[in-house]
Amino acid sequence: MSMVNTLIRKGAAKDMEHRRRAMVREQLEGQGITDQRVLDALAQVPRHLFVDHALQAQAYSTNALPIGYGQTISQPISVARMSQALQVEPGQRILEIGTGSGYQAAVLTAMGAEVYSVERIQALYMSALDRLTRLRYFQVKLKLDDGTLGWPEEGPYDGVLLTAGGPKVPKPLMYQLADPGILVMPLEENGRQRIVRIRRESNRWYKQDMGPARFVSLIGAYGCRE
Repeated sequence: MSMVNTLIRKGAAKDMEHRRRAMVREQLEGQGITDQRVLDALAQVPRHLFVDHALQAQAYSTNALPIGYGQTISQPISVARMSQALQVEPGQRILEIGTGSGYQAAVLTAMGAEVYSVERIQALYMSALDRLTRLRYFQVKLKLDDGTLGWPEEGPYDGVLLTAGGPKVPKPLMYQLADPGILVMPLEENGRQRIVRIRRESNRWYKQDMGPARFVSLIGAYGCRE
């Protein structure tokens, strides 16, 4: 029986790997993702292990999936677009606001980054900590706190990534961004979200629109109020 179970597990893992590579080929390469490190990271990170067992069959679809507490694991294309916009280099220190399931942090780690991730919901923080530890993503450090305050003790950061949308960039996060550095977030304007990339160079700020977005709201002292 144990041999049968082992064969079943191996077959299931192979099937998920096939679905993952199909996701990269069909969803990402066909929608403007050209950074090979982003493509390689999403082909490597097992997205199905970042959702409930009942949702694993949908893990490599185009959909965002619920992870509880009104939060979601973002669509694969959204994760890829945000990761590409951040222009991560191996060895960089990245601050992520909104750990959620831990999937985005795992992708950034697979790209060679050292990730500092802040989550405000205790249950999600605890589950992400357990999951990332079990999957051996040791380059991710987690903190339970209001993400709009950042993690100043560990800054500055080469990049800052927000996985929730707000009406403006939280000031504490701008001050924690290195110079030069890149901040990427969904900004809400007139009821719509747009991914923006903000570069800091020689203490000047340059904003670039990266296209439409659909993320949960950024809650905190410098975001939306609950």
